[in-house]
Amino acid sequence: MPEPGTPAPDFTLATDGGGSFSLSAQKGSPVVVYFYPKDDTSGCTKEAIAFTENLAAFEAAGAKIIGISPDTVAKHDKFIAKHELKITLGADEDKAVAEAYGVWVEKSMYGRKYMGIERSTFLVGPDGNIVQAWRKVKVPGHAEKVLAAVQAL
Repeated sequence: MPEPGTPAPDFTLATDGGGSFSLSAQKGSPVVVYFYPKDDTSGCTKEAIAFTENLAAFEAAGAKIIGISPDTVAKHDKFIAKHELKITLGADEDKAVAEAYGVWVEKSMYGRKYMGIERSTFLVGPDGNIVQAWRKVKVPGHAEKVLAAVQAL
């Protein structure tokens, strides 16, 4: 589980629109890496819309944003089109990136245990090290907190 001050685990993922995103290729820019459970569910939709609404301010601060879930690229494309999202979404179908970041965890709902994504965000500095980590994220106001951290770099 990466902590602030340690190198962010590198990854390359297929993204919406047939692209790809490699963390190491972003060196020199801050990167917001946020993990969310599932496309087109209420909390995940609100979070993606909040990052989209703040995208111009993130870009003004030189930051890139990638949202990561186990969904396929095709699901990401539908999610983006449905909600007019402007952020990049990465497909972590084998959950390798989520495991590297320690966010693929055992969860419990209605007494049933299952594996899933713990909603988390990591701010990776221009040097490739983790600057800040938010775990068990509550969506309201989160994108704004992350933006403030980016602007403080």
